Amino acid sequence: MEIYKTIMNNYIFTSESVSEGHPDKVADQISDALVDAGFKAGNETTRVAIETLVTTNMVTVAGEVKNFLVTDEEVEKIIRDTVRRIGYEQDGFHWETLEIHNAIHAQSDDIALGTDDFGAGDQGIMFGYACNDNDSYLPAPIYYAHEVLKRLKQVKLSQSFDEVLGPDAKSQISVEYKDGKVARIDQVVISTQHAEGRYVDACLLAKNVAEVVLGKLVDEDTVWHLNPTGNFVIGGPDGDTGLTGRKIIVDTYGGFAPHGGGAFSGKDPTKVDRSAAYMARWLAKNVVASNMATWCQIQLSYAIGVKEPTSIYIDSDGNNNEITSFIRDNIDLTPKGIIDRFDLFNFNEYSTNCVYGHFGNKDVPWEKIGWE
Repeated sequence: MEIYKTIMNNYIFTSESVSEGHPDKVADQISDALVDAGFKAGNETTRVAIETLVTTNMVTVAGEVKNFLVTDEEVEKIIRDTVRRIGYEQDGFHWETLEIHNAIHAQSDDIALGTDDFGAGDQGIMFGYACNDNDSYLPAPIYYAHEVLKRLKQVKLSQSFDEVLGPDAKSQISVEYKDGKVARIDQVVISTQHAEGRYVDACLLAKNVAEVVLGKLVDEDTVWHLNPTGNFVIGGPDGDTGLTGRKIIVDTYGGFAPHGGGAFSGKDPTKVDRSAAYMARWLAKNVVASNMATWCQIQLSYAIGVKEPTSIYIDSDGNNNEITSFIRDNIDLTPKGIIDRFDLFNFNEYSTNCVYGHFGNKDVPWEKIGWE
């Protein structure tokens, strides 16, 4: 993809984001809230792999755990508290009245054989990416898609507009690049849940928010699609079933870089789907931040039960051989090395950092700049 974009420096690229009230993100947050609870109650021997399904007035959780010292009553409370925090108090999905099914069970002993001494929790490939489009080192399309929804959430939480907007929302931003640089916004799509009869108000709010976020990149030729179906009153899991792990492109780079296919949410950090993807992002970001390249894409791969990665691949506009050698010689890429570097067993904030992308928040350890 990068070779193609280097040749064709003038193009339009589009990425989408979803709010924390989107059904799939509701599922992600519940799964990660249970990961958080597992490690608050447990220790380094705790293992969690939990999937969530949400639909009309129902939440189902299922998965495999080890040393998961969270009772069934606590699981139910965590689910209800998460749904309440997101803001669902509508007839078809209300935190107080929803039905909960718990099918969490013990982890297979066969899996434990390879992971108890911190071998990789599964096989897989993970990608990390960074570029100099902005100070978050994220591609502009996904960066702006997230920022629009973050600002829309702030507006919703204000007293003036709480009765207008619902929790469910999506954005899609098409960025035009000229000579390889961000030039303008070509198209904006925003769909936001709203109260009955407040369609026009919701559209006006969405456009005003986006214009503030996008600033001078918006021009007279920018095309707007605001709640294009004409009505968005029924939203969230009442309008569309949600599942853990269905927003993996939103979680990462908006399609600007490859994805290995493994979701992050619901998984403890021994699962390299999560922890090695965080490491790959940290590596790529620091390569760009240290001026070794202006963009960098990194692939890591692992085998279940094996500590060292089976391969490391670097693609950038820098010296890829030098970057690869530097990483191999200086960075511990074993699951335990990654966990220790980012203190992932003690992070306990997975559920609040799985919305608006897992990358770009400067406060999380895998977004820190510096090789130490």
